[in-house]
Amino acid sequence: MTTWRDVINYVRTKYEIMEETDDWLRFRLGTGEQQVTVHHLPDADGSAWVEISSPVGRADDIDLRRLLELAGTSVVGGAAVVYGVALLKHTVPLADLSVHAEFEHPLRLVVAHADAFERELARAGRPPRPAHAGEGRLLAEVNAPALAAFSRG
Repeated sequence: MTTWRDVINYVRTKYEIMEETDDWLRFRLGTGEQQVTVHHLPDADGSAWVEISSPVGRADDIDLRRLLELAGTSVVGGAAVVYGVALLKHTVPLADLSVHAEFEHPLRLVVAHADAFERELARAGRPPRPAHAGEGRLLAEVNAPALAAFSRG
């Protein structure tokens, strides 16, 4: 049986962790800018899930209808907006999880699709707003614990 600790250890051996708590990890795949967050989500019936999410952009700055259309073409993930950030998310059950086949593969697909959707929506969307102090790190600093709580709620 796969545990949350197994997922954490797998991620640690493959990627550089940017932030970590008992219930989530945030890291980048490779040398790219696209970040991914992995959350441990317990279910009311006692089973556990792993949620993979990657930001697509600020919800106010992209065409959300187009994001939904794009997400509908992907074999993994669904679109969500959490605290003003549009995300591509995918959830898998933790029990009997094959870390390579059922975690790594969807992880890479979610991140690749989120990155592609972000690029397409940035081209087709509204012109970027002028940056203000600290805005450059917004997507990197979405409150992951609150995001995890929101996902469970």
